[in-house]
Amino acid sequence: MQLVRQNEEYAVRRKNQTRAVVAALTVAAITSGCVAEGGSGVAPAHGQQPLQAPPARALDSYARQLAAAQAARVTAAKRWGLAKTPLTAPPPPAKKPRLTTRKGFEVKGQAKLPPVFTTIPTKKKVVFLTIDDGAEKDRALLRMMSDLKLPYTAFLSDYLVKEDYGYFKKMQDRGVTLNNHTLNHPYLPKLSYERQRREICGMQNVIEKRYGKRPELFRPPYGNYNRDTLRAAKSCGIKAVPLWNAEAFADRMAYREWDRDLHPGDIILTHFRGREDWRGTMPDMVRRVMKTVTDKGYAVARLEDYL
Repeated sequence: MQLVRQNEEYAVRRKNQTRAVVAALTVAAITSGCVAEGGSGVAPAHGQQPLQAPPARALDSYARQLAAAQAARVTAAKRWGLAKTPLTAPPPPAKKPRLTTRKGFEVKGQAKLPPVFTTIPTKKKVVFLTIDDGAEKDRALLRMMSDLKLPYTAFLSDYLVKEDYGYFKKMQDRGVTLNNHTLNHPYLPKLSYERQRREICGMQNVIEKRYGKRPELFRPPYGNYNRDTLRAAKSCGIKAVPLWNAEAFADRMAYREWDRDLHPGDIILTHFRGREDWRGTMPDMVRRVMKTVTDKGYAVARLEDYL
């Protein structure tokens, strides 16, 4: 009960502080708008004069920036054929959530190994888009995601990426984090510890050499791993192993959970694929994902902001 009372008192104080700030800004705005240049005391018509007092100008500028960003987002959504404008993700959490391995996904000695998870612990209605391997190198995807300002994370395999390292450099330049999906995409549990380590550490070296940064995230091919996989990953500098809770295709969505639905913090998997493998293109896949996500009231957030 003491905690409840403290929370109620805090909420009241916050509400009063908010009212005080709003009142101060309102007074500043009224003061700046009521005295015309030269002291005539005649205010211009509503909406014809920018706010002049410093706090009011800051508020006015911020509102204009938000309106411009939203207008650009609406225009981009129409241009790329989205059914609805994507929702804007909330600010990243000030305190990162504590990551733990999903129940049933543990290996022996898991506490000392990188956590394996399919969902980020959060109550916010956000999901995270991740794209695997690197087979399809669709320039339209780069333009679409930049125009829509949709964040995503890539997990790359060198046997596919090496066909065009430059494509993924352009992706990185747009703010996408490039992570590890092994050199050759093998079924890791069949390999010895040393061979698994060569696959994982080898890809760490490729990404560091080509893109300047050693990844901290690793996704095993097919989502399959054993204790040696996580041991090897840790020895290569991997901090976490994000799997997925939903998978996106150009024409459908698939789900891990029995309710066949999205949940706060879910990680969505898709692949670099085109018409040769899918009934559509990568932009078609994005349209499918965003229709599902937006219809359900979710926004796409940046995975790294929660790790």
